[in-house]
Amino acid sequence: MGTAERASVNEQIDGTIGKLQLTFAVLFALLVAAQVRVQLFEAPALATNPHNPRQSLLAAYRGSILASDGTPLATTKGGVRAYPLGAAPAQVVGYASARYGTSGLEDAYDGALSATYVSTDPVEQFRLFVNPTQRKQAHARGATVVTTIEPDLERLLFRRLNRYEAAAGVVLDAKTGAILAIASVPSYDPNKLDAIFPDLRVDPSSPLLDRALQGLYPPGSTMKIVTAAAAIDSNTVTLDSTFYDPGYLQVGNFRIHNDEDEVTGTADLTTAFALSSNVDFSRIALKTGVSTFYAYLRAFGFGGDLGLALPVSLDHVPPESKIFSGELAQLGFGQDDLQVTPLRMAVVAAAVAGGGVEPRPFLVREIRLPGGGVTEMRAGTLGRPVSAESAAEVTKMMVAVVKRGTGMSAAIPGVTVAGKTGTATNTQGAPHSWFVAFAPAEDPRYVAAVVVEHGGYGAAVAAPVVRDVLAAALGRK
Repeated sequence: MGTAERASVNEQIDGTIGKLQLTFAVLFALLVAAQVRVQLFEAPALATNPHNPRQSLLAAYRGSILASDGTPLATTKGGVRAYPLGAAPAQVVGYASARYGTSGLEDAYDGALSATYVSTDPVEQFRLFVNPTQRKQAHARGATVVTTIEPDLERLLFRRLNRYEAAAGVVLDAKTGAILAIASVPSYDPNKLDAIFPDLRVDPSSPLLDRALQGLYPPGSTMKIVTAAAAIDSNTVTLDSTFYDPGYLQVGNFRIHNDEDEVTGTADLTTAFALSSNVDFSRIALKTGVSTFYAYLRAFGFGGDLGLALPVSLDHVPPESKIFSGELAQLGFGQDDLQVTPLRMAVVAAAVAGGGVEPRPFLVREIRLPGGGVTEMRAGTLGRPVSAESAAEVTKMMVAVVKRGTGMSAAIPGVTVAGKTGTATNTQGAPHSWFVAFAPAEDPRYVAAVVVEHGGYGAAVAAPVVRDVLAAALGRK
């Protein structure tokens, strides 16, 4: 082979090598691009894909959520998350789904409930996935979360609320603030989440919303508890103070009247409270004054964090700087632009039941670690909005509501119930029906707050629900 031929062959070889190098460079670039796409853009979807073996392992070893008596609220059976109480505590217990993520307690305590992996190597994880014996040895189970929920009370509360299109309720331990039952309707069955979730997200009735913690409503006349407590504690009025209610009160551009324009006439403070006179409590709020009234709103915690591990809507409290006589008069009976959660009003009632000390509500009693340790959750307080003497006088007034006032439908034979009705006007239809109460009034054990959206009078709708729940809690039904 001549020199020219040899040079030609070398050129062909060099060209081929160059093409191969270019081809490998392009393939490498494509591989890097694919890896970047997977890591940056597709990783979240792949990680939560229900067919991902890692997700199966997570589900299989996720810890349980239990009621106070050990009844499972969320557990794993055959690698599938199950919710034995179904729709009753659905929003508060929440869900844990590879496809739709977590919510409720499943989300708040996800770190404790999640199983811990010894190895993060994909090959090792697959080997453990196909070898059950080694899997048991190599993985630690998630912790067990024990709640304060009493399952029988939870079922009853949900069953009573479920008679209405939209409602919410909370039952507290009056001494500790433990949430014993909490329900919101409409609800959903978390055991069918994968099939129904797309519809739940667009359902106009908002079944995913926990109305007990996140629903905001004008409190209506239940707010008279706070107005009375503020006026008594600030020495603005006493139980012996008298008022005259002609059926209406003109305050600037605002004309305030009672339900159905009722005239309550001359009455002392307890009678005005028992008959739920809007006119009298407008006058009481005006006499208390904006600065003092707002000081007690802050003392009771309105607009503040309740300290719960779950998301709770902050109350909407109109700015003090925008409150003049007309607005203050309306705030005195729970109207104007004030909006609160059912949990807030339960805590307010608990402050009165607790002699002026407001308990911090809580849902989890303890966390049991896989190794045998236990982390206990301690009860706490949010403060003392009023004195024990003032709380005792408001309690007497709340007892009068049930004995001879608007709340007689909440009476329980053999039990002294302290309560307050509320009929909250709103711009979107019929009034919301409220009732808050505690019992026994002499030594309170349970506090309950219920709101029924567009339910009408509190005495007719919400009060009987609270009566039935308190009676069951006290063993009277």
